[in-house]
Amino acid sequence: MVLPFVNLQKQRRGLARLWHAARHSVSGLRYGWLESAFRLEVGLSVVLVPAAFWIGSRWSDTALLLFGLALVMVTELLNTGLESVVDRIGPEWHELSKKAKDIGSAATLMALAICGIVWGMAVHARWFS
Repeated sequence: MVLPFVNLQKQRRGLARLWHAARHSVSGLRYGWLESAFRLEVGLSVVLVPAAFWIGSRWSDTALLLFGLALVMVTELLNTGLESVVDRIGPEWHELSKKAKDIGSAATLMALAICGIVWGMAVHARWFS
């Protein structure tokens, strides 16, 4: 009788599960760091996070600006994960692989557009209203 593969993470409970999940998350951030687009977005965030506190006139403005930056980075990480799964299936070209990667890229583009619009509106409200 062949026993099914058991994921040890599913058997952990409490702090042990939390600790191991955090380690996996940090590992995911390391993989994300290998992507030049993610490094660029982190670099921009280093500049834009302090700017958000300066541009935002209320805490809700600042939170919205920071949320926009976080949305871009989260979407980039998800897109990188999706691309890794597609690449694992095989290196050959396939229409469905292209479709999946293009949709992931479009999600990142939309996150960048949302972030840009929010930041543009905040800058306009701060200096041109």
